[in-house]
Amino acid sequence: MTHIAPQPGILDIALYEGGAAHVKGMSNVTKLSSNENPLGPSPKAIEAMQAAVSEMHRYPSSDHSGLRQAIGEVYGLPMEQIICGAGSDEIITFLCQAYAGPGDEVLFTEHGFAMYRISALAAGATPVEVAERDRVTDVDALLAGCSERTRLVFIANPNNPTGTMIGMADLARLADGLPKGALLVLDGAYAEYVEGYDAGAALVANRDNVVMTRTFSKIYGLGGARVGWGYAPKPIIDVLNRVRGPFNLSSTALAGAEAAVRDTDYTEHCRLENAKWRTWLAEALAELGVPSDTSCANFILARFASPEEAGACDAFLQSRGLIVRRVTGYKLPAALRITVGDETACNALVAAVKAFKDGAA
Repeated sequence: MTHIAPQPGILDIALYEGGAAHVKGMSNVTKLSSNENPLGPSPKAIEAMQAAVSEMHRYPSSDHSGLRQAIGEVYGLPMEQIICGAGSDEIITFLCQAYAGPGDEVLFTEHGFAMYRISALAAGATPVEVAERDRVTDVDALLAGCSERTRLVFIANPNNPTGTMIGMADLARLADGLPKGALLVLDGAYAEYVEGYDAGAALVANRDNVVMTRTFSKIYGLGGARVGWGYAPKPIIDVLNRVRGPFNLSSTALAGAEAAVRDTDYTEHCRLENAKWRTWLAEALAELGVPSDTSCANFILARFASPEEAGACDAFLQSRGLIVRRVTGYKLPAALRITVGDETACNALVAAVKAFKDGAA
């Protein structure tokens, strides 16, 4: 067995760790660690998925035409430039598989989503981490980090786990400043939480070097169904479809996602509820001496005085049955990423942090 070895880069991948869902010895917990929609999916999505179960003996659509048409109609995009995958993670994997390999570089920011590094290494490419400025994407630093070997530049906007974002002018400047042969990938997993933001769709329409990825795991509440999508120039979609498996999405996932994206009233309800409780949560924590940057997503990055205080608060919250996310792996050891929950969860979280602060004083 010593002669059987994986491809270079594979063993350099640190296993992805999702948000915790359990506390030992507790059966009733509140999970605020994975940026899930506390309101759940649209009732119409649930109904569509239940109806699809009776056809589980049939293979699903291989071209996802129903879902792509629905996405195109809701977002005003040509369906032939849309690709669907098992979460936006799979679209990211397709991009690295198709456009990066040994000798190539994949850029992302220092607090960027972990899958950028993982997918780059899996493709045999070299991951290149670029500094942010006060937890915000720095376009100048990204452009300076590019070289003739750069093939992909990933940024999440809004970013996970910081919650911060940059404007359209900066995105356009980044796209226009990339070397020839490099693609800018705009990860819009949290774009629906920003009113009036197209996640870079207009940039894709007017350039040949920009790709946008989206997900149904956040505002649409379908994390368990694993559905994502991408919008890109037609030649890039053609390439990605050549590496995509023919049946990469289940019938139930496709049905649920199509119903979810068409239920625009429910999506707007979720956005407004998140905005209300995000503001409340950030202000309440700030009053307790726990600041955060203005978040444009469905979570806040709560900053503490030290890694030790963040760790102690995390342990205290767990003792109260509240699970948040340590982000030490994202080089933010003195912070906790806290999903915006419903009213009950937000009140419980603030009460627990206050108790922790009072006890530590």
